[in-house]
Amino acid sequence: MLEAIFLGIIQGLTEFIPVSSSAHIRILGEFLPSAQDPGATFTAIMQIGTEIAVLIYFRADIARLISASLKWIIRRGELVGSEKNDARQSALILLGSLPIFLLGYFGQEYIRQNFRSLYLIAATLIIFGLLLGVIDHYGKKMKDLDALGARDGIAYGIAQSLALIPGVSRSGATIAMGRALGYKREAALRYSFLLAIPAVLGSGAFELFNSFSRPLNAFSPGETFVATITAFVIGYLVISWLMKYVQTKSFMPFVIYRVLLGTLLLIFLSTGVITA
Repeated sequence: MLEAIFLGIIQGLTEFIPVSSSAHIRILGEFLPSAQDPGATFTAIMQIGTEIAVLIYFRADIARLISASLKWIIRRGELVGSEKNDARQSALILLGSLPIFLLGYFGQEYIRQNFRSLYLIAATLIIFGLLLGVIDHYGKKMKDLDALGARDGIAYGIAQSLALIPGVSRSGATIAMGRALGYKREAALRYSFLLAIPAVLGSGAFELFNSFSRPLNAFSPGETFVATITAFVIGYLVISWLMKYVQTKSFMPFVIYRVLLGTLLLIFLSTGVITA
């Protein structure tokens, strides 16, 4: 149970900052007393907890988007001003969710079996960390989410689909794409949170449903539930902190952390401290 709670804390701490929660769960699983990969199923179910934190924190934004979408349907597209922008943003969130849904559904077994290598995770931590650093430093800071269009929505969706690979980081990939497209840090981060809702809840629900017919790799249903609740509580606190942080700070500390973690992981692998 203590291992599950510990992993829930790690999930909550790392899900929303651009350091890859799935990479941390995979790496730290090697150092726990059980010394095993917690598994993609456990990780996906635990992410439901952190995504519920998103639903609660951004409840006003979500209610506004849903309201605008319903009005758009009832009025057959006759919306103006902010309601029109909100309805368009809702549609783009659904559009941007398609790439990860399709890749996740059709490639789930391949991903589960081939994308858990610690060598791959070390490489993605370093490469995508450096990419985030360069883009965040040189990216323009002009656009708000009112400027979001179909092209940007699709680009965001493609970036999010890269998060199927542990080590990339869902938030890191989408934030980097947003900054590359010219969005302000806060706007890129906010949309990253909203875009993740369908994908994370869908993935978590899918794995939860499958867990009834397929036993979890390392933890019991009760332990998984406790880990999920723990991730929710910690995740909510992290969201609140991060939204304030990006108003005045860059993502460079996370870039440095990713590179150091990836390098340390390669050292551990090459010296036999842990195995891939």
